[in-house]
Amino acid sequence: MRKTTKLAIAFIALAGAVGGGAYAENIDSANMRERTMMRLDKAMKDNDGTITFDQFSDVMDARLKKLVADNGGKLTVAQLADALEKARFERMARRIIARYDSKGDGTLTSDDISGREKKLFAILDKNNDGKIENRELPKSGRFGRHRQGGGDDENGMQ
Repeated sequence: MRKTTKLAIAFIALAGAVGGGAYAENIDSANMRERTMMRLDKAMKDNDGTITFDQFSDVMDARLKKLVADNGGKLTVAQLADALEKARFERMARRIIARYDSKGDGTLTSDDISGREKKLFAILDKNNDGKIENRELPKSGRFGRHRQGGGDDENGMQ
């Protein structure tokens, strides 16, 4: 690859990393920036405190370059979208397995799911009567339920 092309790719990568700072409210952007900094920190440590352009380029866009190479040197919008979607869903799947996998074996079974549901039900069933009543549900937050209106009466009715 020509040096000017490498410089252009690096500039785009750097502009993307810097431009991401404007969207600090967006958690994904903040996480991406954090991962970028972690990659740069690692590259610095691996190379005695300095990074050449080639090392910087490898750190910034290694996965994107691999996608381009794997697709014959060109990447279409559809191919990139498919790769991004796959990566996103794989991250989500890893989080779900980590949350539910009671044995720590990296797999998800019906027993894992039932066990998690039983724990969650027990947390919500505050009076341990085997039923979850409206008043036992959190008003907002962790379980994503936001009730509207005033206070509930004793039977969980508004």
